[in-house]
Amino acid sequence: MSLFSICLIGIALSIDSLAASITAGACAKQISRSQALRAAAIMAVFQGLMPYIGWLIGSSFKSIVEDYDHWIAFILLAAIGGKLIYDGLSKGKEERTALDINNYLLIVGMALATSIDAMILGIGLGLIEDNIYLILLIIALITFLFSGAGFYLGKQIGEKINKSIEVFGGLVLIALGVKILFEHLYMH
Repeated sequence: MSLFSICLIGIALSIDSLAASITAGACAKQISRSQALRAAAIMAVFQGLMPYIGWLIGSSFKSIVEDYDHWIAFILLAAIGGKLIYDGLSKGKEERTALDINNYLLIVGMALATSIDAMILGIGLGLIEDNIYLILLIIALITFLFSGAGFYLGKQIGEKINKSIEVFGGLVLIALGVKILFEHLYMH
């Protein structure tokens, strides 16, 4: 597999992480550079490890995982998005605290939800005799760059819009979950 092909795979896998990072950055009350980099690193680790897990599982378990991965991603994103919407509708204008970027459980949930497809890809990568570790590293690096940029962009957007950003962010995460669910139910 060429380096160009690996980078395209990394970009394709990172798009969901980018969208979730923009949303998290926009909905966070405050986000420092170190917090954004730490969260981006978590997103990258999951995006890099999930194909490895898929690669280890092997194609014999593909149908088991494939039957439920989209539901897991949808439920995680819908739960986080639902909380954002609830917080956005129930709090006053000065109480904008829906996403706490220091909440590792929240970031891990987003990272897991946006990287489940990568695990299925990993099963396919097991059939290719390329260097799996180089592929995983490139996927993780691209995800780190996309997620870091997403948190930064989201922070900029959130500071400018500020009104009901939690509701919008919740809708984006739920839409992302619906997109994943729709792709798996109707496009496969």
